[in-house]
Amino acid sequence: MVIEWDTMVSVGRVARAHGNRGRVVVNPDTDFAEERFCAGNVVYLRDGDRIDRLLIEDVRFHRHRPIVRFATVETMDAAEQLASAELRVPVDVLERLPDDTFYYHELIGCRVETIDGMVVGVVCGVEGAEGLHRLIVEDGQAEVQIPMVEAICRQIDAVMRLITIDPPEGLLDLNRPPRRSARTSRRA
Repeated sequence: MVIEWDTMVSVGRVARAHGNRGRVVVNPDTDFAEERFCAGNVVYLRDGDRIDRLLIEDVRFHRHRPIVRFATVETMDAAEQLASAELRVPVDVLERLPDDTFYYHELIGCRVETIDGMVVGVVCGVEGAEGLHRLIVEDGQAEVQIPMVEAICRQIDAVMRLITIDPPEGLLDLNRPPRRSARTSRRA
């Protein structure tokens, strides 16, 4: 089986080493941290051009963050080498979600338009947790944060890569740079 990094999905990032026996603290990038980070599961990390497979040998949680021991990481020095490493899994290991529920990777790259057809930009990220998510949308000049609530996100079509929104007045102007005046003065 050939593993391609760009086709995998991020599930977390190693924050730092924990203790002196090779454990690491992971900042999860998943709503399913307990299922994703459990003994016997596998995650992958990229080291240069190489993709390494890491078997989770043991895990416990502290403040909703997994403290993981990988089978091949046995020392504090080895764990410290993993700091900042992104952890990914193949898309085919993801569970099917209920209707009207999406994984972050399904939303990133979607075009965002208003119900009137005005293009807002492209989703470059999703932030938040526990039902308080927001889309981070870039239009080339600024980022706009759009709350993922039914009253605003009217339709999400992950297949067509389109999200239709009905933003309240002023939402799309929150992070926009000020317009430059037509008249400018210059110093000689």
